[in-house]
Amino acid sequence: MTLTPATQPEALTLLPELPPAQARTAIRAIRRALDEDIGAGDVTTEAIVADARPALGHVVAKAKGIVAGLAVARAVFALADARVTFVPQVADGARVRPGEVVAAVEGPVDAILAGERVALNFLQRMSGIATLTRRFADAVAHTKAVILDTRKTAPGLRPFDKWAVRLGGGQNHRYGLDDMVLIKENHIAVAGSLVEAVRRVRARWGERYTVEAEVRTLEELEEALAAGVDRVLLDNMDVATLRAAVALTAGRVPLEASGGITLDNVAAVAETGVDFISVGALTHSAPALDLSMLLVEIRT
Repeated sequence: MTLTPATQPEALTLLPELPPAQARTAIRAIRRALDEDIGAGDVTTEAIVADARPALGHVVAKAKGIVAGLAVARAVFALADARVTFVPQVADGARVRPGEVVAAVEGPVDAILAGERVALNFLQRMSGIATLTRRFADAVAHTKAVILDTRKTAPGLRPFDKWAVRLGGGQNHRYGLDDMVLIKENHIAVAGSLVEAVRRVRARWGERYTVEAEVRTLEELEEALAAGVDRVLLDNMDVATLRAAVALTAGRVPLEASGGITLDNVAAVAETGVDFISVGALTHSAPALDLSMLLVEIRT
C-alpha cells in the first residue's frame, strides 16, 4: 500500500495534547517509523488481501500496567490511511489488566495491518515508561517528593517518552538544553569553580532561566547556596547525607536527589525531605508493556 499523506495543518491537529514544536517532532517521528516499516509496501498483505475489505481489530493488554500512547496510536493510523478509525476504550494513563481491550481499530484490513506494528511499538514503549513511572510515584506518594525524568530518552522519541512519564504520574525535568540552566561538573571544570560558573550564567542570561547546580558533597552544597542558585541537584548522595543536605538548606531552595535511585530505595530517599527525585531509568530502562492487536471481524 502507499501512505496517504496528511497535510501539515492536519498533521499538527493529530496531537493537540502536545505543544506545537513537540507535536511537529512527534509527527515527523511517526512518519519515519511508518516509512521504515512499510518501505515499498506490505508484500505479505498485498498477496493475501485481494481487496480493501473492512475489518475490526482490538488492541488488547496482555499484562497489567498503565496504558499510554493511545493518542499517538490514533495518529499512526490516521497518517497510514485516513479511512482507519482508532477509538480508545480506556483513557491514556489508565490502569489496565490482562485481556482488557484498550482500543478498537476499524477500516480497510490492509491499512490496519500496515499501521499495526508501528502503533503497537509506540503504545508498548510509552505504556512501559508510564507503568514504571507509576510504580515510582506510588512508592513516594506518602511524601512531598515528585518523580522527575531526565534527558536519557531514545533519540528522536523524546516527545513520546516525556509524555509517557506525565501519564504515569511523574513530571518532566528539562525537555532540552534550551529551557533551563543545569551546571554540572564538566561546566564547573571549564569555569574553574561553581561560583564562577554561576557568575557567567547570570552575566549572560540574568534571571531569564532557572539555574540549577549539581553538587556531590555538603561543602559543594554550601557553595551553591552562597552562589545564589535557584535549585540544587544532589548527586549520588546516600540517605544520611541527603537528610543532612535538607537540614542544611532549610527550605531556601528546592532540592533534587539524583543518581542510584531504584524502586528499592526511592521511598527512603523521598523520606529525607527532598522536593524532587530524578530517575533516568524511567526512559532508558523501562520494559515495554505487552500489548497485541487481533482482528476480531473481517467483513465481506
